[in-house]
Amino acid sequence: MAWHLESERDPERLRQVALLLERENKHLHRRLAELTAKLAAATGADAIASLQLELKLLNEQLAQKNHALFGRSSEKRTKAAGATSESGAASTERRGHGPRAQKALPQVEQIHLLDEPDRACPGCGGELREMKGQYEESEEIDVIERTFRIVRHKRQKYVCRCGECVETALGPAKLIPGGRYSVDFAIAVAVAKYLDHAPLARQERQMRREGLEIDRQTLWDQLFALHRHLVPTWQAQRAQVLAADVILADETRWPLRGATEATKWHASGIASEEAIAYDILPSRATAAAEEMLGTYQGIAVVDGYGAYESLGRSRAAPGFVLAHCWSHVRRKYVAAEPFHPKATEMLDRIGALYAIEGRANEASVAERAAVRAELRRRESKPIVDDIYRWASSEQALPRSLLGKALGYTHRLWSGLVRFVDDARIPLDTNELERGMRALALGRKNHYGSRSERGTKVAALFYSLFETAKLAGVEPAAYVAEATRRAIANPGAVTLPRDRLSD
Repeated sequence: MAWHLESERDPERLRQVALLLERENKHLHRRLAELTAKLAAATGADAIASLQLELKLLNEQLAQKNHALFGRSSEKRTKAAGATSESGAASTERRGHGPRAQKALPQVEQIHLLDEPDRACPGCGGELREMKGQYEESEEIDVIERTFRIVRHKRQKYVCRCGECVETALGPAKLIPGGRYSVDFAIAVAVAKYLDHAPLARQERQMRREGLEIDRQTLWDQLFALHRHLVPTWQAQRAQVLAADVILADETRWPLRGATEATKWHASGIASEEAIAYDILPSRATAAAEEMLGTYQGIAVVDGYGAYESLGRSRAAPGFVLAHCWSHVRRKYVAAEPFHPKATEMLDRIGALYAIEGRANEASVAERAAVRAELRRRESKPIVDDIYRWASSEQALPRSLLGKALGYTHRLWSGLVRFVDDARIPLDTNELERGMRALALGRKNHYGSRSERGTKVAALFYSLFETAKLAGVEPAAYVAEATRRAIANPGAVTLPRDRLSD
């Protein structure tokens, strides 16, 4: 059982986890004492060797529990292990810090003059004259506070001399017919919650300090109104992902507060090169994977979770193919390395695969696929063959971390090697996982969702914002444009790569 204490902020949950781990630690200590006594009394080489192996496994498990209680959660390797990044390059630390270029900020020039009494020379008393064009310059970053305002829209009326026709000028697009809050206000609330991870209660307090009297229910009403206009765009993004030849799939826990089995709800994500789509479902079983993937026919890059394999077995059509993620394999060996130095050999080999991918990515977009295919055929395949020989020859207790890593590698091998012969398949699901960090941060800050309706709203905004970032489009501007188009033309779909209006 893996507990990530740093990701939790509920004091009661932390207390329960700590008590559970403490009980497991006590059990391991008792078993350790028993085995030590048996080892001291044992006779015969076979009995001693067996007890020594079990002692080694117990010490490893005890170290894991202590790390879960007192250590920091990290997938990074220690410097002593000669770690390389997944790109294959040696890690380098950024030292110090300095001013960063702020190209997006407007610049304002402010000239400072001497006061009249200070324009006298302290030496002779003469008047100081300006040195034309000569200044000492420096810069500072300033802030302009956010302000709220009431915009009173006065729609001009027109009448014909005949008295038969009266026309009124059009007003702004309304998020809610007759509503009091603008589209831009609602977008700001959505950005703060789903892009900057600020709960509505915190936004309410901030807005009150800034002069706006509002409550979180009103803020939620704006989010839900936005969501209703954007559902067709969300559905179109999901369809866009499922139309790709190769997709990534992953999931993460998402609590539904008030539900009987809140911890079983999960956010599932799928991604292509152009879009990411999320949904939040009441489980991560095979049925949830099927709901997320629908009738998808193509290559799905996934981790070792059994639901995807079950889904593959349940489908009669041969067009659904699983490829497996090397990053997940690497993590198994990173966890084993402190207790099994042999794991370093596997990590170095995996690092070499990532270094080859890094070289392929340096090619131009037009040539990248051909370069990647050639590098994989010529250089990656021998490394993959060597990894298989190494994993097949290594011996470890099945319950040890190294044993589990080897078992994981063998179980997924057919999917792990699929990338060698298909340049379209990425080495891992990291692109999707980077997008899913937003959900993890939101889960930590606002504790999931309060209702099933809230899960749908969250899934929609995370999908739209992360897809915008993937496309290199400013997320708030994209969602604002998509909303205005949907208000003007109900059901309209706006994808990030569509041309946005100026």
